Amino acid sequence: MIQVELYIAAIFWFAVLLLLHAYLIYPFSLRIFKLFKSRPFTADQDYFPSISILIAAYNEEKVIAERIENIKNLNFDFGKLELIIGSDCSSDRTSEIVQSKSKDYNWLKCVNFEQRRGKATVLNDLFKTAKNDILVFSDANTKFNKDALVKLVSEFDDQKVGGVCGRLVLEEPADDFDKTNRERLYWQYETQLKKLEGNLGTLIAANGGIYAIRKKLFTKFPVQVAITDDLFQTLAVLQQGFQFLYKYDAIAVEEVSKEIITEFRRKVRFATTNFQTLKFFGGLLIPKKILLSYAFFSHKVIRWFVPLLLILLLITNALLIDHQYFYKIIFYFQIGFYVSALVGFILNKLKINISIFSIIYYYVFTNLALLIGLYKFLMRKQVYIWNSTPR
Repeated sequence: MIQVELYIAAIFWFAVLLLLHAYLIYPFSLRIFKLFKSRPFTADQDYFPSISILIAAYNEEKVIAERIENIKNLNFDFGKLELIIGSDCSSDRTSEIVQSKSKDYNWLKCVNFEQRRGKATVLNDLFKTAKNDILVFSDANTKFNKDALVKLVSEFDDQKVGGVCGRLVLEEPADDFDKTNRERLYWQYETQLKKLEGNLGTLIAANGGIYAIRKKLFTKFPVQVAITDDLFQTLAVLQQGFQFLYKYDAIAVEEVSKEIITEFRRKVRFATTNFQTLKFFGGLLIPKKILLSYAFFSHKVIRWFVPLLLILLLITNALLIDHQYFYKIIFYFQIGFYVSALVGFILNKLKINISIFSIIYYYVFTNLALLIGLYKFLMRKQVYIWNSTPR
C-alpha cells in the first residue's frame, strides 16, 4: 500500500513540475540563455526587400476595404510591394470589393476561387502567384501600424533569418463589459514569451496576423488534414535550420470577439489543428539543436497537454488527501479554483466583471477548449474548411 502511495505521489509531483516548467521555469530559463547567447547582428533599418502580402479571405465584406486602405497608408516603397487577396468562393461582396479596389491600386491583385477549399489551399495557390522575395502573411481583420512592415522586413538583411513575427495587439470591442479583457491579459504573457524566444532566434509560433518568411523557405501546406497555418510555417522554417525572430515594435492590431461561444469554438478549432500540426514536426523533439527542441517541447508540447496534467493533478491529489495535511490544503485549493471558474462563468453571463474570477474562468475555459480539441484530434473529428469569425 505504501508503495502505491509513493507512485501516486510521484505522479502528482511530476504533474506539478511540468506545470511549473510550462508557466514559470521555461520563461525564466530563456532569460538565462539570453545572457550566454546574444545576437550580434543589427538589422539595417533602411533595408527594403521586395514583399508579397498574402491574405486568404472568406466573406470579409465588412472589413476588407478598410484592410486594403490600411495597407495603402503604410510607410513602404509600393514599387516593391504586392498585395494578393484570395477570396475562397465568398458568397458576399468580398471579391467585388477587392476587384474594384484593384482598379485604383496597381499593387493589389484579387484571386477569386470558384470552389470553397479552405485557407491552406488558398495560401498554397497565392504562393504560386507571389513574385517577390519575402512573403508576409496576414488576416483580413488585422490592421498594421504605419511602420510595421518596414520594421518587420528589415531583419531579413541577416541571411540567417528565415522568418520574422510582429507583435499582435488585441483590442477589446468598444462595448465589451469586461475591461480586464481576459484574452488580452493572457496575450500579454504570450507576447513576453514570444519576445524571449525571438531573442534566441527560436520563436515557436508566429502570430497569424503579422509574420513574414523568405519565399524560398515556404513549405506547402498539407491540405488533406486541418493544420494551423502560422504554426506550420514557423516550425517549417526552424526545421530548415534558419532563425525565426520576434519584432516587438512591428505592431498589428486585431479586435477580440466579444461572443464567448464564438471565441470558444475558435479555440477548440485552433487546438484541434495545433495537435494535427504536431505530427508533421515530431522530429523537432530529437535534440539535433538542443535549444530548439527544448523550446518546442516546453512551449508547445507541454502546453498542449496541460488539461490532462490538471486532471491528473486533481485525481492524484484526491487519492492522497488523507495521507498528509499538505495534500488536503492543495486539494481544497484546487476545488476552490474550479468553483471560482464557475463563478466567473456565471458572472460573465450576468455581464458582471470581477477581475480575479474573470481571469480564472478564462484560464479554465481555454484549457477546456484545448481538451476538446485533443479529443477531436484523437477521434479524427477535424474541421477542414475554416469560417471567419463573425465581425
